[in-house]
Amino acid sequence: MKKYILSIDQGTTSSRAFIYDDRFQIVGMAQHAFPQHFPKADWVEHDLTEIWQSVEKSVRGALKSVSRPEFDVSQIAAIGITNQRETFGVWDPKTGQAAHRAIVWQCRRSADLCEKLRKNKKAVAVARAAGLVLDPYFSGTKLKWLLDSDKTIRSRAARGELIFGTMDTYLIWKLSAGISHVTDTTNASRTMFMDLKKLKWSPDALKLFGVAPSMLPEIKASNGDFGVTKGIGFLPDGIPIRGVLGDQQAALLGQACLTSGETKVTYGTGAFLVMNTGTSIKRSRKGLSTVAWTLGNKTTYALEGSVFIAGAAVQWLRDELGLVEKSSDIESLAEKVVDSDGVFFIPALSGLGSPYWAPHAKGLIGGLTRRSSRAHIARACLEGIAASIADVAEGLGEDAGLKIKRISVDGGASANNVLMQAQADLLRAEVNRPTDVETTVRGAAFAAALGIGWIKTPAALAGVAKLDRVFKPEWSIRQSKEFMATWRRRIKGLLAGAF
Repeated sequence: MKKYILSIDQGTTSSRAFIYDDRFQIVGMAQHAFPQHFPKADWVEHDLTEIWQSVEKSVRGALKSVSRPEFDVSQIAAIGITNQRETFGVWDPKTGQAAHRAIVWQCRRSADLCEKLRKNKKAVAVARAAGLVLDPYFSGTKLKWLLDSDKTIRSRAARGELIFGTMDTYLIWKLSAGISHVTDTTNASRTMFMDLKKLKWSPDALKLFGVAPSMLPEIKASNGDFGVTKGIGFLPDGIPIRGVLGDQQAALLGQACLTSGETKVTYGTGAFLVMNTGTSIKRSRKGLSTVAWTLGNKTTYALEGSVFIAGAAVQWLRDELGLVEKSSDIESLAEKVVDSDGVFFIPALSGLGSPYWAPHAKGLIGGLTRRSSRAHIARACLEGIAASIADVAEGLGEDAGLKIKRISVDGGASANNVLMQAQADLLRAEVNRPTDVETTVRGAAFAAALGIGWIKTPAALAGVAKLDRVFKPEWSIRQSKEFMATWRRRIKGLLAGAF
């Protein structure tokens, strides 16, 4: 019997593979990191071959890790994929050779181009139709930068010799031996090329960015038929790929946030708040309108706020300042003090995302005195991450006409109790942490299960995630408001060049 799902999570710093049984229990997993490339300040790139190698190693490791004696790779019923969304590659469909390294969502190389486009009415209209803002975060301006900066790439693309894809598209292309050049609506909605209402590539967007339509993949539902495995060696031929979601949308589904108003925050390299808004598109002044998922013929939309640096701030304290040996040590270090004693940390190490959209902003640690210690900086870092999310949440709540009373959290940093308590205090809301925080990869498995008919409707997913702990606000309303007011004054000063 086919009773297992392989779920692949292709992330910003590593790729992971999980094996789920038919009760959505993890029975095997493996993870492999891959190199980050920084050719210039604020430029971030990945190598497509290194990404594929990390995926292959992860899948092989996950299959090997399954301890159930009855398990066999032939029992895998389907594959689900979730991925870092805005990162994209351009490659030759005949040879598979990349025309350029993949350009990562964190990369700010098109910041100056975005500044110019914000003064262009057609560009503003294209961004609005896509539900996005003109920011280097998204694929569109960086693909234009690539085409404009390399005449060979542009001419090859115009001749149909190169194709474009976010990481889901690239992995499907590799898994299917180059047969399937496809994506789903969630990933397509992050390129700035897709009309959010029509769920189709926008001719106006392609003209604006100078992109040949032949470069783009076919858009499918998130539980659609994306093809089958072929000729890859480490998996048998013929396994259907039936679930594809961008990582934040996958986490929303994995948390079973199925009704309008339900909200989740994922803490990874960055932190991302996503609010289900049902079947209607809610336009956001400070965040983004996006596709939550398309299941069958029904599309659910969401509002999203993006904080570019979250867990990466802790990694920076670890790797560059040597504050801790392991990222997990930040919690015990922060617990050595009762507060940050006036120290603050604005984690704008890759610019500021929602609600400011300031790609040139730089990170800032301030409020230091001779009494300031490593512990104060550690706590200020965690409070800065929590304040960034609280800032986003307030703006999106206003856009949606909803007050967030409860959020579901996941991702590696959600295991940090100090961070989660700070989040509850600054949001003035309950923070619900599940026992299994791997909700992103679980969401991809859910989509695949819906795709092959294991689950008939999304409603069947409710109750799968079990709660580990609920964090409730401990600060007074006054404390929370004063902290956030001071936080926003500091952000305003940062943006005005006061620091």
